[in-house]
Amino acid sequence: MRVLIGGGSGFVGRELTRLLKSKGHEVTIISRQPGPGRITWADVESGGLPPCEGAVNLAGENIMNPLRWWNDSYKKDLFSSRVDTTRALAQAIAASSSPPRSWVLITGVACYKPSLQSQYTEDSEWTPFDLLSQLVKEWEEAGRLPHSLAQSTRQVVIRPGAVLGRDGGAMKQMLTPFWLGLGGPLGSGRQPFPWIHVSDLAGIILHALETSSSPPSTQLEVFNGVAPALNTNYEFTKELGRILRRPTLFPVPGFLMDALLGSERAVILMQGQKVVPKRTLESGFQFRYPDLTSALREIVGG
Repeated sequence: MRVLIGGGSGFVGRELTRLLKSKGHEVTIISRQPGPGRITWADVESGGLPPCEGAVNLAGENIMNPLRWWNDSYKKDLFSSRVDTTRALAQAIAASSSPPRSWVLITGVACYKPSLQSQYTEDSEWTPFDLLSQLVKEWEEAGRLPHSLAQSTRQVVIRPGAVLGRDGGAMKQMLTPFWLGLGGPLGSGRQPFPWIHVSDLAGIILHALETSSSPPSTQLEVFNGVAPALNTNYEFTKELGRILRRPTLFPVPGFLMDALLGSERAVILMQGQKVVPKRTLESGFQFRYPDLTSALREIVGG
């Protein structure tokens, strides 16, 4: 299978590329810079979609980039880097004389309203309630294919939680303070912490590319890309400290996170959602890292 990956040079893209190649699939990455096995977004817009059986979009400015201050310019980049690239790929698919069998878009769980009680599955209805949920709405709408094409190209959206792995994502910024014994729960720590190991997220994407609905569904298929374990931030903090053999005595107050990240961005860490991968499990996907202990041991050892 030939797979085209938008944003394939990032953290999740690298893991997905490794997995696809290990299964014998051929990968072409869309990135800002050309190179071996790569094309640019300008190439897609001018030359159309290269021949492929599967297309994936992972592109997007890092929302937790510590080097970017939370301001209007950054918010604009967050939207354009996701919505515009998704729309460009969807339009290229729609214009292709030989469209792919599968079109997989990776968005996020920010569409679900933070709550200590509510539990969300892929069937949960939602409407935008803040900036990030509005982003998910525009993002997913940009990826929708014309109805006529939806009969031949499977449309899949995967909504991951915090993606954990040893060479990027959330863990990269967390490990140093934890190693120094300065790690602690964020705020009360009671907020849900939906997460997934990067290997499992890559696995869900591959599963979506390799499986086909029969008969083909013309509806958008949504899969929650989260581990089946329902954890809180406190549980995550304590388990990471235990595996690292480091104390976790210093709670991080909410006002400090607001000051460092901006309140609209800090909500990702200070609040959370109980998200269940109901349809993901029903599809037959098997998680390699279904719980925090197995995931964190793989990432940091121990």
